[in-house]
Amino acid sequence: MLDLKLLREKPDWVAEKLSLRGYVLPIEDLKKLEAERKTLQTETQDLQNIRNTHSREIGIAKGKGMPVEHLLEKMHSIGEELKDKEAALEVVQSSLQRIYELIPNIPHESVPIGKDEQQNQEVRRWGELPKFSFTPKDHIALGGGNMDFEAATRISGARFVVLKSGLARLHRALAQFMIDLHTRDHGYQEVYVPYLVKTESLYGTGQYPKLADDQFKIQDSDLWLIPTSEVAVTNLVRDQILSDEALPLKHACYSPCFRSEAGSYGKDMKGMIRQHQFDKVEMVQIVKPETSYAALEEMLKHAETVLQKLKLPYRVVSLCTGDLGFSSAKTYDLEVYLPGQTRYREISSCSNTESFQARRLQARFRDPATNRTEFVHTLNGSGVAVGRALIAVMENYQDEAGRIHVPEVLLPYMGGMSVI
Repeated sequence: MLDLKLLREKPDWVAEKLSLRGYVLPIEDLKKLEAERKTLQTETQDLQNIRNTHSREIGIAKGKGMPVEHLLEKMHSIGEELKDKEAALEVVQSSLQRIYELIPNIPHESVPIGKDEQQNQEVRRWGELPKFSFTPKDHIALGGGNMDFEAATRISGARFVVLKSGLARLHRALAQFMIDLHTRDHGYQEVYVPYLVKTESLYGTGQYPKLADDQFKIQDSDLWLIPTSEVAVTNLVRDQILSDEALPLKHACYSPCFRSEAGSYGKDMKGMIRQHQFDKVEMVQIVKPETSYAALEEMLKHAETVLQKLKLPYRVVSLCTGDLGFSSAKTYDLEVYLPGQTRYREISSCSNTESFQARRLQARFRDPATNRTEFVHTLNGSGVAVGRALIAVMENYQDEAGRIHVPEVLLPYMGGMSVI
């Protein structure tokens, strides 16, 4: 959530910045509601003061044995008027809150300006594209009977997969390798979190109410399946005041993720690119504001290291203003090269949400110099999506016979299996 003081004092500036990402701030509605809120708040406070004064007068009159009927009548009248004003104020505040909840984050000044993904800017590339003496297959053809979409459809419907034998082991090896790398070499603390979260947890990280349609809700409950472990991990600091010494916090979490893929009908229906259930290793950092953009670059390097150690060619893309996620102030995507599609596909997103999530979470730290609390900055990044890493390994490490050679860095996790 944006700073409400900023919204109230500089609505036109905020509207201009948000227009860069294609969002039209309902500025006239906000100004009108803000004026009503101020008036009602002043009237409510005035009535509360009058009520308090009358309450004291009644107490004094009773102490002196004086009649208080007329004062009680006046007190009742004030109470009724105050009740009406408070109800009206609650309606206005609720209307403002509904608008606030749907306002996205302001893009950082370094974010390229653009309307959609076509205007994202490539930052750099790493690795050489593989050269084959044959026409490379895609992961669906390579998977054969060990990548069973028909069985998954019988069990759960479209956008699911059953992995078997060597592919199931390779999938597990990738996840284990990533979590080991981030905890051993990159300084993250491994955490295991619930896969079901309450609505307020989704609200805290910005997935609710804006992105509610892309979540799976458990019927007759207040629980939702996590779209990413970012939700649960970031909520570890909800309603907390952290000490200065506790920061930065760096967490890594391996979990399944669940998404309805609302709005993606017809896209990537075949294969494992876009599924309702997929696994991911997530990195989350909680930092002081002045260090958050250095932390973003660090997190990006950590995700890149995964692909470099797997020797998978990729490119880094800075998302333009029109392609940013709801909570993000700046995002880098990592796109890995898939020979079967002859194109780069997203495998990681690393984002700085600045204080946007922290305001919703009420996640703060105490500045020792001033002894005042400030909102932390929160960052998240895929380190990386396990299913897409599996696809990338399959397609980049295939041979003419359709076998998949296991990357060297994964051999310790494969129990002696070097070819699938």
